[in-house]
Amino acid sequence: MVWQKAFQLPKKPKGCHLVTEEVLAQIGPGLAGVQAGMLFLFIKHTSAALTVNENYDRDVCRDMDMALDNIVPESLNWRHTAEGPDDSVSHTKASLIGSSISLPITNGKLNLGTWQGIYLTEFRHLPHNRTVVATILS
Repeated sequence: MVWQKAFQLPKKPKGCHLVTEEVLAQIGPGLAGVQAGMLFLFIKHTSAALTVNENYDRDVCRDMDMALDNIVPESLNWRHTAEGPDDSVSHTKASLIGSSISLPITNGKLNLGTWQGIYLTEFRHLPHNRTVVATILS
């Protein structure tokens, strides 16, 4: 079986945002009846990313934002700034984190670890709606 749906995540400010519940609300019909399978999530943007990280302590997100800001600082002499000074910075961070994640499905539920959650990492200063394509294979 193959199930696919594109959906939008609402605008969020720059930073790391737990979106597990928002994703589950969108993919619920696709999970129904899946005994064993995989969920693939792909974000259709080059200035935001998806990742899996700890969902218990908000400081994990703050630390990740801090680390990425230090690894890829806005203060560099970026050339691609057509959409603002955070343009190329955002593309670079998105490339480092990635545009897709894959998650196992067992008995109609995501088979995440106890402390794992799905995160949207938004790298632009001005919030944007983000389109995600969910594909379930079973």
